[in-house]
Amino acid sequence: MKLLFIVLSSLFLTSCTGGGLSNPSENSYVSGSGAAVYIKQSDRRDAPKFSGETLTTGVITLNSNQVTVINVWASWCAPCRAEAPLLQEFSIQYPQVQFAGVLTRDNISSAKAFYENFKLTYPTFIDDSILVGFKGSLIPNAIPTTLIIDKQGKVAVRISGEATVATLKKMLEMVIADA
Repeated sequence: MKLLFIVLSSLFLTSCTGGGLSNPSENSYVSGSGAAVYIKQSDRRDAPKFSGETLTTGVITLNSNQVTVINVWASWCAPCRAEAPLLQEFSIQYPQVQFAGVLTRDNISSAKAFYENFKLTYPTFIDDSILVGFKGSLIPNAIPTTLIIDKQGKVAVRISGEATVATLKKMLEMVIADA
């Protein structure tokens, strides 16, 4: 009886871990808790240069002397859909901050539909290999991940998982005040 319970429990638990997902790219999806990590100025490391092809605006290069919010997202990611309106609203509320997305593990047509559906106005880079440049710093470790880069081009904050209004506002204002 005990062995039967263990076998049935194992089957139940493994059936909840991605086998029934609708998109194969979700099989290796890591969801964050929304926890934020703030790095004091003296311990920050350089962010990579953000330059490349975007979803809607062609090839661009972000200004490296400006506070920047980078959001790593995918159209199939439920927390990404939940936070998209928040990021769009913050991009309007904070015109002194540049916002950009990085598309990961997704296809272009689905990403464009997501972009249009949420009426996003900030650019999204389509080559996620740019994220390799975060090695040695706060790497994006979940989908979504939101990074805040300070005016010196250094990684100051990582929010792993869905960003909330309170967390994003607090972290963004701390980095803006650092300058």
